[in-house]
Amino acid sequence: MEHVTYSPKGVCSVQIDFDLDADKKLHDLKFTGGCNGNLKAIGRLVEGKDASEIADILRGNLCGMRPTSCADQLSKAIDEALAGA
Repeated sequence: MEHVTYSPKGVCSVQIDFDLDADKKLHDLKFTGGCNGNLKAIGRLVEGKDASEIADILRGNLCGMRPTSCADQLSKAIDEALAGA
């Protein structure tokens, strides 16, 4: 398993951590900071799912007037992790 730590930009969360298994499935997603309940729910929803598919779903999601969101930042973290794989 590969562990990924990402520092999101422009959102309330300050860190995103997750693991990618050999099949590029997401595991143990955790956000530090941000909207606790909503971000825990995202973690449960994406557990064991294909990382690329999740990035495609979440990419471009916005939070209020911000040009990004914690979910959008997760898509960026996944994209970076997959590009480096």
